[in-house]
Order: sequence, then structure tokens, then C-alpha cells
Amino acid sequence: AAQAMYLPLTAAGRTIGVLGVAPDDPQLLANPAERQLLDAMTGPVALALQRVRLAEEAQRAEVRAREEELRGSLLSSVSHDLRTPLASITGAASTMLHNEAALAVDTRRDLLQTIYDEAERLGRLVSNLLDMTRLEAGSVALRTDWVALEDPIGSALTRLERRLAGRDVQVSLAPELPLMPLDEVLFEQMILNLLENACKYTPPGSPIRVAARVQGGRAVVEVADRGPGLPPGAEEVIFDKFVRGGEAKAHGFGLGLAICRGIAAAHGGVITAENRPGGGAVFRVSLPIGAGPPGPGPETSMATPRPTLEARAT
Repeated sequence: AAQAMYLPLTAAGRTIGVLGVAPDDPQLLANPAERQLLDAMTGPVALALQRVRLAEEAQRAEVRAREEELRGSLLSSVSHDLRTPLASITGAASTMLHNEAALAVDTRRDLLQTIYDEAERLGRLVSNLLDMTRLEAGSVALRTDWVALEDPIGSALTRLERRLAGRDVQVSLAPELPLMPLDEVLFEQMILNLLENACKYTPPGSPIRVAARVQGGRAVVEVADRGPGLPPGAEEVIFDKFVRGGEAKAHGFGLGLAICRGIAAAHGGVITAENRPGGGAVFRVSLPIGAGPPGPGPETSMATPRPTLEARAT
């Protein structure tokens, strides 16, 4: 009197599912030929389900492995890169606290400078972590405005003035650069990260070049250095999270370039890296220009054309 038949789907020695058959004519279930056909179907169906299950398990295992790798990298970075500036700050503050009367003015100034520098470094590390978290979560809302590229580039150079001291910094901005729809704060952070990366991975005193131009209907911004260059095959890997290398591998979380890639992507652009002829590396950001800002209203005036900017600072 059964209206359906249920057959086990067995693969690798265990039942992974059930095949249920409810024909329009239940009498067909009593036919030996039909029963043999159903039994023959269960094998391929079980194997197909097993392959799907194994693929899903392999994918989950890969995700878990990547999560563990990222967690290990993060913990390794935190254990060193956060503790190092904290130890410097604690040591300098302790020296001033317990030996204030015996310290010379120059010594106190050096200790205060150490506290300031390490606190600033600690702030940058935490800021990079927060920025990367927001970018990955997709919670960064661009606050775009029509921006002249020289403004965020100039601001980034000014913020790093002390760190760039002693270097030949060349700035070359083409005169035809249009106003760009940018989040100026994020774009300045991207230029800042690229400049810091150049300082970190190149010898002290080596030159750095910042350039911007229009090419192929896009705005191209470059930060180039004369350091050791990129290892073979690292042109893409260096933009991954927690990737560090060279002599500076013990400093920073390895998030600066990953943040740059996220900011460029948020603006609809791309960032690439390659070695320069003659030595060094160049990081190139390519951004869509767009249709341009709206025309001037009755109470506005057209901006005067910007001259070519060729600057050199030491």
C-alpha cells in the first residue's frame, strides 16, 4: 500500500542522503525492472552528492586555513609592532620620571621626542588596522568633492616633511590635470602610505619622485623611488594584507599597500607596482577622470588655469 519508495544514497561506506520516488502509478514500484533501474540510479546520484559535499568541505577548510594564517600574522604583528613603541614610550617616560633632576635639557628633549615619535608611530599602526577593517567591511562611504590633485599630494608631503628630510623629493604635476571627484582625506592617506612605504624600503637620503599626468583618459599618479626594487613575482603579492619584506619587514603590519589598493578601488581605480629602469620601484595609481565638474553658476567664476608644477625639495 506504499505510495512512495525511499532508497539510501551510499558513498564511501556511509549513507549521505535518501532518494524518494513517488510515481503517479504506485504499482510500478512492485515491478522488478523498475526497482533495478532505481537501484542503478542511486550510485551516480550518491557520487555526485559526495563530490559536492567534498568540494564544500575543501572550500571551508581553505577558508579556515586562510583565517588562521591571517590571525597568526595579525597576532605576530601586534605582539611586536605594538609592543615596541609602547616599550620605548614606557622607557623614556620612566627615565624622565625617576631621573628628572639629573637629566640635562638636551637629554629631556630627546626623551620627549622619542615619546612623541613612538606615539605617532603607534597611532599610525592603529589607524591602519581600523582603516583596513572598515575597507573590508565595506563601511567606508566616500565623501567625494571636486579636488585638484596637487592639494592632497601637497598635504601628504607636508605631513611627512620631517621624515622626508635629507631626501631629494621631486614633484611633477602636469598642467592639464583636471579636477577629480575624490574623497580628499582618503586620497591623501593613500599618497601618505605610498610615501611612507618609499621611505621605509629605501636607503636614507635616496630620492623620491611624485608625478601626476593624464594618460589614456585617466589620471595617473606615481610615487617612485631608487631603492632595491621589488623581488621577482612580488608585483601583486605586496598588495596583500600582512605582507612585509626587505629590511623593513619588522616594522608595520604590512597593511599600508593593502589600504592603498582598497582606497583606489573605492574610487573606481587600480594601483600597480613595477621595477624602474635603473633601479627602484614605482607605484602607479590610475583613476577615471569622469565627466568633470558642473559649469559655473551666475555667481561663480571659472578657475584660472593651473600652471605646470615642477618642484624639488631637499
